[in-house]
Amino acid sequence: MDAAVLFFLSSGLFLGWSLGANDAANVFGTAVGTRMVRFATAAAICSVFVVLGAVISGGGAAHTLGKLGAVNAMGGSFMAAFAAAFAVYFMTKVGLPVSTTQAIVGGIIGWNLFSETRTDTGTLVTILGTWIVCPLLAAAIAALLFKATVYLLRVTKPHLLRADAYTRLGLILAGAFGAYSLGANNIANVMGVFVPASPFTDFKVLGLVTFSSTQQLFLIGALAIGVGVVTYSRAVMVTVGRSLMPLSPVAAWVAVVAHSLVLFLFASEGLERLLAENGLPTIPLVPVSSSQAVVGAVLGIGLVRGGRAIRWHVLGGIGAGWVLTPLIAGLICFVGLFFLQNVFNQQVYRPVPYVVSDQVLDRVAREGVSVAALGDLSGRTFASARQFRGALDKLSGLDADARAQVMIYAERADLFLDPAGFAGIDPLWLGKAQIEALARLAGRRYTHRWALAEALARQSEDWRLRPEIRINKTYNKELRRKLDWVFRNFQAEP
Repeated sequence: MDAAVLFFLSSGLFLGWSLGANDAANVFGTAVGTRMVRFATAAAICSVFVVLGAVISGGGAAHTLGKLGAVNAMGGSFMAAFAAAFAVYFMTKVGLPVSTTQAIVGGIIGWNLFSETRTDTGTLVTILGTWIVCPLLAAAIAALLFKATVYLLRVTKPHLLRADAYTRLGLILAGAFGAYSLGANNIANVMGVFVPASPFTDFKVLGLVTFSSTQQLFLIGALAIGVGVVTYSRAVMVTVGRSLMPLSPVAAWVAVVAHSLVLFLFASEGLERLLAENGLPTIPLVPVSSSQAVVGAVLGIGLVRGGRAIRWHVLGGIGAGWVLTPLIAGLICFVGLFFLQNVFNQQVYRPVPYVVSDQVLDRVAREGVSVAALGDLSGRTFASARQFRGALDKLSGLDADARAQVMIYAERADLFLDPAGFAGIDPLWLGKAQIEALARLAGRRYTHRWALAEALARQSEDWRLRPEIRINKTYNKELRRKLDWVFRNFQAEP
């Protein structure tokens, strides 16, 4: 790995350090604040389980974040992560628990605006929705769990020393689970922007298990989180553990468990698969704010207790930080990209053109879009999503859904199925039939992702999406992830 790549990845490490410094408070802040767990113990446990969660279960939320904006150059990834890290560091410096999720979303949107790239509004709405649902869900879980715990203690009446020992053990176990959930859910914030432009390649460990490029990114990001926990998280732990509302040890345990459950729900691919296979509604796998989760949990406990102990002025400061964080990150990213591109001559994005070719016209016609309504756009090429969207908005014969369809199918992507790229494919990842279908298309070029996807579907049923019903959700999601891998690994050199 050359020095330039290491430099670009440094902003991701900075963001990981900032997340560890800030968000470790959400896992162990209440335990340390109530003096039930020593800071050194909390930091050690948190560091270990953050790494495990990131490497083992970090893929689901990262995939969703990547759909918000596919940062396609290392320079852009560097600045998006740096902007988010600086915003989080600034808030950490003043002792406020802020949302790393909001920071990286702001950074990605800043990159989208600078590069004139289309922002996936559906993904953005999903993420914004979780910013509301997350603290409310944590508050509800904490309120119910607190009532149940208090009732159980009244019935069982454990000895004071035994209750103290159980509470300490419970806080440690809940903190370990919370750290695992934090790593699984929030590693997407740290390294998600680097996935499309990852400098790593897959390799096998002991010839048995494939260690993917994404897992390598997640590992170094998680290690940076661990360093942040150990070196700089004490101040924010105090804010969460003492300043928002005085907590008893039992209430501290309830807050950690509620926070951890919320993060786990939004990161567990296994739970999503289980719900979908049984025809039940699924929970979107998105990186949610651990800060919002723990603050929501503390508020839920406070409201059950009457709300009198809540320090509302502290809550107001935290809320202001949540609002300012994405705005600061987006602004820093946009301005930083300008300097990185024009002063330091670094590539911060690869242009993504849009072309209205005969192939595209035929494809959108199959979706029921009126080709005649496209008027004089036929045969034209546009340099960016913003230019193409502006041209489409001037057309009167297309509704919003039709314009969105045309945007998707007109996006150009130069893909070349280089035979040399087939050697390292893991058969446990794609499967024998899928690899054989790819091999039959070796040497061919495609100018659109959807064209390659349809060619693969014609070659093998294992590349065909199933009907979009609830029971097929996880299957189709996994298949789209494999297609994204193919698109990324067989991208032709510019």
